[in-house]
Amino acid sequence: MGADLTVTLLGTSSPSPSIERFGMSTLVEAGGERLLFDCGRGALQRLFQLGPEYPRVDKLFLTHLHSDHIVGIPDLWLTAWIMGRSTAFKVWGPKGTVEMVAHLEQAYQADIHIRRDLDELLPQSGIDIEAEDIAEGFEYTHGNVRVIVFDVDHRPVTPAFGYRIEYEGKVVVLSGDTRPCDNLVKYAQGSDLLIHEIIAPQAFLKRAVQMTEHHRQAVIEHHTTPQQAGEIFSRINPKLAVYSHVIGGPIPGYEEEILNGTASTYSGAVEIGYDLTRIEVGDEVRSFKSEISH
Repeated sequence: MGADLTVTLLGTSSPSPSIERFGMSTLVEAGGERLLFDCGRGALQRLFQLGPEYPRVDKLFLTHLHSDHIVGIPDLWLTAWIMGRSTAFKVWGPKGTVEMVAHLEQAYQADIHIRRDLDELLPQSGIDIEAEDIAEGFEYTHGNVRVIVFDVDHRPVTPAFGYRIEYEGKVVVLSGDTRPCDNLVKYAQGSDLLIHEIIAPQAFLKRAVQMTEHHRQAVIEHHTTPQQAGEIFSRINPKLAVYSHVIGGPIPGYEEEILNGTASTYSGAVEIGYDLTRIEVGDEVRSFKSEISH
């Protein structure tokens, strides 16, 4: 029997397009709630792979407004409406989220008008979109589900968020995009599951030959290396740490670079996440790799 708190890694990639790893998006299910964190490239397709009802998820939390975390929003918002969603789509994110959503409504006004007023006569309630700019300390609660937002260090992107999700004594923490960050360590204390971003620098440099030197170094400096991640995990000691937003794959050897680098500074349980990896958080924390991610 599955746990009452479940995390599914829908997309685990960086901005680079990949068939194996779609854009960043993570689904958390608890207490009857389905909460989506980030909505990158292909999020809708991954949700549909979980079941035909999943694309109707209507609560989205954003870590920051980099394109690879938000380009899937119009697809999920509009297509789920076509597929039968009749409730408002709710979005919480850093400053700029409300403005972005307003421009989405403007950009797709012709499609909305046609489908709502002229052709399918879809309900207005299903295309309503409600956005809120939030900051550290904001909490979303529903029943026994609690979501807490906190700042992480993804400068010059500011604010950028991590999220702590609590449900019946169990804790899941999502790092968002960040370099090593004391505030993440603070908010991740007591976590059963820590989903953390990662960059494999050597693999990334091999793949990023088309980038300028400045661009390559900026990317590395904005993220967390395996050795740095291991040091962070040692300060948090989660039951299980799982990597997502994997930068550097799928260059041969990237997995070894990540796992060996982490092992040099941390001896606890660590895994590399893949698209549609499901993690059940109960008395034990168990992960299950999907056979249908690509």
